[in-house]
Formats: sequence, structure tokens, C-alpha cells
Amino acid sequence: MTAASATLDTLDTPCLLLDETRMTRNIERLNGLMARHGVQLRPHLKTPKSIEVARRVMASPQGPAAVSTLQEAEQFAAAGVTDLLYAVGVAPAKLDRVLALRGRGVNLTVVVDSIQAAQAVAERARQEGAGIPALIEIDCDGHRAGVQPGHTDQLLSIARVLHGAGCLQGVMTHAGESYGCRSLEAIADMAEQERLAAVTCADAIRADGLPCPVVSVGSTPTAHFARNLDGVTEVRAGVYVFFDLVMAGLGVCSVDDIAATVLTTVIGHQPDKGWILVDAGWMAMSRDRGTAKQPVDQLYGLVCDADGKVYPDLLLAETNQEQGIIKLRAGSGAVLPDLPLGTKLRIVPNHACATCAQHDAYEVLHSGSRDIVAHWERFRGW
Repeated sequence: MTAASATLDTLDTPCLLLDETRMTRNIERLNGLMARHGVQLRPHLKTPKSIEVARRVMASPQGPAAVSTLQEAEQFAAAGVTDLLYAVGVAPAKLDRVLALRGRGVNLTVVVDSIQAAQAVAERARQEGAGIPALIEIDCDGHRAGVQPGHTDQLLSIARVLHGAGCLQGVMTHAGESYGCRSLEAIADMAEQERLAAVTCADAIRADGLPCPVVSVGSTPTAHFARNLDGVTEVRAGVYVFFDLVMAGLGVCSVDDIAATVLTTVIGHQPDKGWILVDAGWMAMSRDRGTAKQPVDQLYGLVCDADGKVYPDLLLAETNQEQGIIKLRAGSGAVLPDLPLGTKLRIVPNHACATCAQHDAYEVLHSGSRDIVAHWERFRGW
């Protein structure tokens, strides 16, 4: 069956739906914010992992964009994307693949956060007789890797090693702790912490007489609520293209902005337990419980009818490998809806990156329509 003739009623389940209307609105929202700040957006393609989505989110067919795996870099490069940041610390063993991409004309930049990594990059650059552009990762919030902003000696040592081999491009950071904020004011504060960490380190590098043309920051929450981006040259964000329940729980978006959902089918009932069984288990949804620490725990996802209307307090409460158990939220006064065998439902995911990673393609539709207008392949792997 072709996408042009498919509808929600004819799709096999479970499968991944993508509301292109919502996705386009999400893309335009952040594009508008970055335009007002006067800063380039480098969209992170780790969430969609799709050429078709990439073409809609990038400023040009060539990029810029960020990726989290070299497999992503290779796939997008094959589609003509030539301005890429590999935004994860590079392992020395992966430099062969980095150089292969650069040899194909891809301006691929790597990330380091230690003298050892910088030396590995610098050594390969000298062997090749050409620089490998590198950013120094800054730890702005204790969330993951990076040089501490106050460790200037370490920062400058790394910068000097890179500069000596023609590799130093600048600094980057990621405020992953913004996902744990409990108010929009806290997100804005985190955005300033992120900005200040990167800019301060860039200034220290320049004060040492070294170049630092790139100051790259970003997470979806901080990108949307930064008060200013003075000194920043680019912002990275990824999940904003689809959004998810974690972002809705933070107040970054509403549930009505979430573009990616899983279509599932009712396959059974356990009325004495208050259960409705569906064919979307953790293989379709992932085991991500990203809302568990938020004020409202959405368990494994909100349940909607086939058209996307949310059922009050109805959740995908438990998951087995290929079966999900739908229940009412504990303490709810709502009534379990009558959903006969074969009924199609949509599940809104906690974490779009994790849920999309379970699927090989998007079934694309527009808001308010049951017609599938396209089938977009996505890829997985490293």
C-alpha cells in the first residue's frame, strides 16, 4: 500500500506517526526566536534521523546541522549535508571515519574535552597535513562531559594543543540540566548559566592570543527561553522539532505541539483489573520514563483517540515487550472509556528521541486528517 492510499484505518500497528503540521509550526517557532536573537541555529538531527525531516529543519540543503553519531554524519553527508558538528566527544579510533567524511568534502567538526583527546586529534591532523576542526566542550552544569569553566589552565592547554595543529575552532556546551528545571524562570536562568560558561571560556582563549570563532550552546529548553545570547555564535537544539511529554512537563510546549506519536491497536481487555491491552509495548515506545521526576508523571505516555484527542487521565501505564497496558491515572475520577477490540489509538511519548529510535519510518499526516501523505524512512545505528 502506498502512502498516498494509506489512512490511519489501514496502517498496521504499532507504527510511528508524524504530524507535519505540528512539526512545521515547531520549526518556525524556534527559527523566529533565533532570528530575533540574531544567532544562527544549528539543528540537532539526532531526534529525527531522517533526510526528509532534515531538509525541512536546516537553513539550507548543506546545513548547518549537528549529529550525535558518525552514522548520522555519513547518512546526512550522502544526502548532501556538508556542514556538520559531531557533538559528542570523539574517540581516537573514530578519526578514520571523520577523515573519510572530510575527504569527501564534508566540513565535519569534532569535540574534545581533554588533553589526551586533543593530542589524538592534533596528531592525526599533522599526519594528514590538514587541520581537523575541533571545539572544546565546556561543562556548564555538571550534567555530562566538558572542561569546568574555572579550570582555565586545563582549557588553555587543550586550546594550545589544538591550535598548534590548526584544529582549534572554538567552544561548545550543552545545558542538559535544563531538563530538570521546574519553572520557565529557572530555564531562563540555566540558559544564562550556559551562555556565560561558554562565553567566559571563549574570552579566556582569546585573551591567550588564540582564535575562538565558534561559541556554540544549546538545548531545547534553553534555546526557547534564553534572555539574551550575547557572545554566542550558534545555538543547537533537537527535540523541539517534535517535542514530547518531558518538554510539555517543563512548560516548553503544550501537548498539542507534540508531533510524533505511536499508533496502536486495542488487542484485549481485563475489565476486573481496569486494563485495556494494546499492541504497543516497550519495543514500540521505549522504556524511557522521563516524566517520572516531574510534578505530573505520565508513566509511558498519554493515550489519545486515533485523531489525537487526549482521553482524560488515560495512560499507557505498563509495558511488556510487545504489549502495553492502558489504565486510568491513580486517583482519577474519570471513567475508563469503552474501546472495543481493534480500536486504533495514539500514544504520546515521554521522550521523542527514544521512541522514534524504535521505528524505521514515519507515517506522515496533517493535523485534522486521517490520510497518510508520505512515508519517510529513518535510520538507526552508530
